[in-house]
Amino acid sequence: MSYAPPPPDRLRAVIDEVVQSDLCTGCGVCELVSPRVEMRDAEGFRRPVVSGTPEEGDAWRARTFLRSCPGRTLTAPRPEGVQRDPYLGPIHGAWRAWALDPEIRHRGSSGGTLTAIADFLRERGEVVSGVAAHPEGPRRTIPVRITTREEALAAAGSRYAPVSAGGRSADDAGVMVGKPCEVAGRRQLDAANGVDSPVLLSFFCAGTPSQDATEVLLEREGIQRDEPLMDLWYRGRGWPGDFTALTRDGRRATVDYASSWGGALGPTVQWRCRLCVDGVGEFSDITAGDFWDADERGYPVFDDAAGMSALIARTPRGLQIVQDAVVAGRLHVEPMDLQALLRVQRYQVERRKYMLGRLVGNRLSGGHNPRYRGFGLLTLVSRSPRRVLHEVRGTIERAAKRRGGRGPS
Repeated sequence: MSYAPPPPDRLRAVIDEVVQSDLCTGCGVCELVSPRVEMRDAEGFRRPVVSGTPEEGDAWRARTFLRSCPGRTLTAPRPEGVQRDPYLGPIHGAWRAWALDPEIRHRGSSGGTLTAIADFLRERGEVVSGVAAHPEGPRRTIPVRITTREEALAAAGSRYAPVSAGGRSADDAGVMVGKPCEVAGRRQLDAANGVDSPVLLSFFCAGTPSQDATEVLLEREGIQRDEPLMDLWYRGRGWPGDFTALTRDGRRATVDYASSWGGALGPTVQWRCRLCVDGVGEFSDITAGDFWDADERGYPVFDDAAGMSALIARTPRGLQIVQDAVVAGRLHVEPMDLQALLRVQRYQVERRKYMLGRLVGNRLSGGHNPRYRGFGLLTLVSRSPRRVLHEVRGTIERAAKRRGGRGPS
């Protein structure tokens, strides 16, 4: 009797390739490709694990994954009739904005605009998905459904920690709030399946830090890893707000935003985030970001103040939602100078402008790159060739350090 080998597990192979190439963003969208996929904790981040044996239809699911995974590929969105900025992406409308509800404005990372919009859409009957601190262990961040104003407030503010907001928890939501990679993956997955996406809300993002960075920061403030917390937030409750942890015995640890992000959290972002071309949420319907004041050199001023957002509608649907929220008394909006926004969002501008240098450096160091189409990287980089060489060298050095000092492989 002849032995028939088991069919190849194509789905497992393509997902494992992205993970092993260090291109996974941890977005969770691959959970929507197949019930065999589950996001799990892995070395401080979130990574997909494929279980079980190959099923009928897995070859199609593998192709769908390859077309949608934001770690592997991104094709710049070009909504019909919408202006496209080379650094900010599609713009159907742009404003300085903040929530008119003072509690939402205070709790939000900047002006509370996304929280206000999400709560507004919830009141209109939409199912809204987002993320929040785990109610029993606020060191961790989990996907949540927002069904009440209290839940919207609990989900307000940035969570600088791994979470997979684009996964199974957001499958049937009518509104999804997520990082740029999460909304990009969902937009590309829905396009591959020929279905409409939910309303996608996103924000400017500088990357996902390791979960371990939160633990290290807490330890620096005298809070041990096994010590239970009452609450933990990364910013918000003021603008920009402090990293704050409350222990159950009444102690309070606070670290200012510049020190917590710049000194502890930001340096630990996953490798794929350092190669990210879209930190501005191009694939969303609406994106919000900080609109800091700037000093005479153009650097952000992080003095505590009432929050203010840069709010960008990227699609006609997004524009209509913003207009409806204004009429409903949820948002204050006023015209925004895009050049002023670019001056205070220097990191986003420079990351895109010199991304080609990072990609070249990563390849020269033996790494794998995502495939980017339509972002005009060659045009942007041609304006500053010297800085490009700096990015190439810097990426090679960082890649070597990650491998323990070994040279290109």
